Amino acid sequence: MSSGTANSYWQGKALPSVFKHELLRRYIPPFGGMTGTQAQDRRVVYLDGYAGEGRYENGDPGSAEIAMRVASYHRKRGLRLACYFVEQQPKSFERLQQVLGGYTARGVDARAHRGEVDEVLDDVVRRAAGVPLFLFLDPCGLCLPRERLVDVLARQRRDRRPATELLMNFSMMAVRRLGGHIRSAKGNERSLERFDAVCGGPWWRQYFADGADDQEDAAEAVAAEYARRLHQLTGMFVQSVPVAKAPRWKPVYHLVFATRSPYGLWVFGDAVARARAEWWKTLELQAEQDDPDALFSAVSVLRPDPETVEKAAVPVMAANLERLLLRGRPVKLVDHTLELFGSYYGQVTEPVARRAVKYLHGEGKTPSTGIGEKRIRELVVHPPART
Repeated sequence: MSSGTANSYWQGKALPSVFKHELLRRYIPPFGGMTGTQAQDRRVVYLDGYAGEGRYENGDPGSAEIAMRVASYHRKRGLRLACYFVEQQPKSFERLQQVLGGYTARGVDARAHRGEVDEVLDDVVRRAAGVPLFLFLDPCGLCLPRERLVDVLARQRRDRRPATELLMNFSMMAVRRLGGHIRSAKGNERSLERFDAVCGGPWWRQYFADGADDQEDAAEAVAAEYARRLHQLTGMFVQSVPVAKAPRWKPVYHLVFATRSPYGLWVFGDAVARARAEWWKTLELQAEQDDPDALFSAVSVLRPDPETVEKAAVPVMAANLERLLLRGRPVKLVDHTLELFGSYYGQVTEPVARRAVKYLHGEGKTPSTGIGEKRIRELVVHPPART
C-alpha cells in the first residue's frame, strides 16, 4: 500500500521526521516501562511496519534504530523489547539489516522482514499473545486498510490488558491528491477505491464533492472523521496530531495514536508537547544556519513563547478541573486527561497540570495543594468542603 522513499530521504531528517522521531524517542520508553509488568516474562512486542534504512546517512537514528536503542536501554533493566521491522525496498532493507546486526550482537531481540507489513502482521500479533504490543505504521503513501487495523485492534487485541497501542501515519498529501480526483473527469477510480479501503468506505468522498469550497478544510475534516470512526470501532482513545514542514504550512500527515489506557493518553500528550518544542528548536537552528548574520529569524517571531503559552494554559486548565470537581467527587488527574488539558492537550507538558492544581488551591476552590505525588498524573484533587 505504500510507495518507496527517494534516495535523498535518508541523507538527513526533514522537520516532520524530527517531530515524529522525537515523539517516538519520548514515548516508547515509558510505554515499555508502564506495560512491561503485564507479562510474566517482562516482554513487550514492537512492530515498525515501514522501517526504512534504520539510520540516516549523517548518522542520525531513524525509527528502527530509535526502537533498538530503547530495547538496549530496557534490556539492562530486565525488560525485553522484542522488535520486528518490515521494509520492502531492497537497498533500504540491506542497510536496515546492517544497523540491526550491531544491536543483535549486543543482545537486543530484533529481526527484519523484507516485504509488506500485511505479510507478517498476523504472525507478529500471535507472537505478542499475552504481552503488550505497540504498532508503528509509517508508510510514505497509503497505510493498511481500516478493516485490517480494526481486526487487530478490536478483535484480535480487544482486551485492555495486555496493552495494545497504535501510532500511524495518515497521509494528508494523499488525502489532498485523491480529493482532487473526486472533481476531475480524469480521476483515477482505482486509486480512489484503494483509499476507500484505507478509510473503511467511500464516506470520505463527500467532503470533496461539488460544493466543498475549501479543499484544505475538507482534508482536515477527513482526518478528523477517520480518527472519530477508529475510536467508535475500537473503543480506544484516539488522538490525531498534525505534522507540518514549517509554521503555517499544510500538514504533511497526521500521526494517529490509539490506546485503551488513560496513562498512555496522558504520557502521549506530554510527549507530543516535548516533540513540538524540539521541532521548533530544530527550525530555529536551521534558520540561523541559513542566515547567520540576521539579528533575529522569522522563526523566532512565529514561535509561540512557551512561557506565555503555559501561563495562559494554567487558569484554563484550572477552570476545567473546577468543572470536574463540581461532580462532588475527588478527581485523579490521569483519569481525566482530555477534560483537564482541553485545547492545551499536546501543547503543554505535564508540569502545567500541577500548576493548575496549585492555582485552583490559591483560589480557595480545592483543599488539594498540588504537592505530594512524585508523578503528577497520580495527583488526586478533592472538591471544596461543603458548608
